Amino acid sequence: MRFIRDLNPETQKLLERISQQSKSPQVRNRAQCIILSYQRYEIEELMNIFRVSRKTIYNWLTRWEDQKLRGLYDQKRRGRNPKLNAAQEAQVKDWVKETPKSLNKVAAKVEKEWDIKISKSTIKRLLKKFNMLWKRLKRRTSKN
Repeated sequence: MRFIRDLNPETQKLLERISQQSKSPQVRNRAQCIILSYQRYEIEELMNIFRVSRKTIYNWLTRWEDQKLRGLYDQKRRGRNPKLNAAQEAQVKDWVKETPKSLNKVAAKVEKEWDIKISKSTIKRLLKKFNMLWKRLKRRTSKN
């Protein structure tokens, strides 16, 4: 049996407000779980109410005990590592300036120079990062 033991009235009110008004459903669930644990709901009951595993409930309670309110919110995550470093990105920018009509040639050059496969969409994201535009050119003019 594991319960949250000491919640002062201010924290209880804050948790109730969070459980009703937070934009994130995960945060609302975590806050509600802390409140119910304080009211002596057992782990099995909490698992059924929130439809999560026992490990998830224990993780929520542990994060509450360690971090209090900060533990309700998701921590910032890193994401995927970039394929190119800053110097390589600058070089790609220069290559695009040399041949702006053919991003496939730039992608081939990147693969030839550094043995890194990147797609046209990756190059477009890089251009967007440098506040550059890339637009498709029409082969023919419209017939009016």
